[in-house]
Amino acid sequence: MILRVANPIYDSVFKYLVEDLRIAKILISALLKKEVLEVEVRKHEYTNGTRDNISMFRIDFGAKVRESDGSQHLVLIELQKTWLETETLRFRQYLGAQYANPDNIGKEESHEFGTPMVTVYLLGHKVGDIKEPIIYAVHKAYDYYGNEVTEGIPDPFVESLVHDSIIVQIPRLHGRVNNKLEKVLSVFDQTHKDKYNRQMLNIDEDNYEDDTDMMYILRRLLAAASDAKLRQDMNVEDEYFTAIENRDTAIMNRDKKIAEQDQYITEQKNQIAEQNNQIAEQNSQIAEHMKTLQATINSLINRGMSLDEISVVMGKTVEEIKSIIC
Repeated sequence: MILRVANPIYDSVFKYLVEDLRIAKILISALLKKEVLEVEVRKHEYTNGTRDNISMFRIDFGAKVRESDGSQHLVLIELQKTWLETETLRFRQYLGAQYANPDNIGKEESHEFGTPMVTVYLLGHKVGDIKEPIIYAVHKAYDYYGNEVTEGIPDPFVESLVHDSIIVQIPRLHGRVNNKLEKVLSVFDQTHKDKYNRQMLNIDEDNYEDDTDMMYILRRLLAAASDAKLRQDMNVEDEYFTAIENRDTAIMNRDKKIAEQDQYITEQKNQIAEQNNQIAEQNSQIAEHMKTLQATINSLINRGMSLDEISVVMGKTVEEIKSIIC
């Protein structure tokens, strides 16, 4: 059965989706590939502003995870989602603020350490030529010779200063469902977008009927599709991004015209430079010819010939002879 659900690529729908802590737990567990015992939304961390600048939706979670050895610890999840290509500096600025936030400092005995952090980037655009839809950028520790250091790692001091990142390229999903995470992220796959309304996705629930977590996510998105306020919020997002697209198109056309003009000017400059080179070559040839004429006339004069005689020999007037030897 095909379900027509709200498209979570929209900030408003995504917020509605992950503010359900069960869904947040499902998503974070799939991303970390670890058992998540508890999850909470960090206070005052929903962010997408008033849309005065490029959209970047941000939300922070605190997740209590259990490692394979049975140990438990808190991990700070910095989740950032954007529709458009965004400068990495914007991500870095936000990340820097989180490192400096005293709420993200924990204590171990008499020492204070930063809570281990994982940054998650859900991107509505592709990253260069990287084909994999999901990338884990995981830090490791090495000695001087490049050998990995494992004894004593992880260490609170080291974990306070470095973090892992998970990058999801939504346009690269393209129906891939090879693991738990890709299955969860499949609800973001824009190949399911409704032909006539990009605010909606057409999802075949039969693909998830044996998965209670995925069915729960679909029911949440189904509820979002019937929510009047969320539909209005999506309309606002569409208006905003239409304005952005129109602006970008105008800028692209302007840049194209400027590039064409620059190319024309460059070609004109090259032609002028070529003409100047030709003129310079011609002047050089004329100067060389004049030197030859002068040498010939001086040789004839030294032989005792008069200007009239030289004029007859060289086929030039006396005045032209005079102008050459001047």
